[in-house]
Amino acid sequence: MKSVTTSTTKSGRKAPPPQQDQQMAPKPPTQKFHVLPLAPCEDPQARIAKRAYELYCERGYRDGSALDDWLDAEQEILSQIPAV
Repeated sequence: MKSVTTSTTKSGRKAPPPQQDQQMAPKPPTQKFHVLPLAPCEDPQARIAKRAYELYCERGYRDGSALDDWLDAEQEILSQIPAV
């Protein structure tokens, strides 16, 4: 039978885990969305819906501006469609 040893301090107790400074704690990553140009074959309504949701996320998931988000997204996406 094998014996297993653990690392302990002189007093016979395990060393406590290192404390992290509250000021040095990593901040949660912020989401950044990149809007790519819209190809003529892509569904503009799907892109508008996705961008409207991204705008909702950027506002902190607060309700009450769905129409504004949709109209802003629509203007943004439709302005990217190349003229034929």
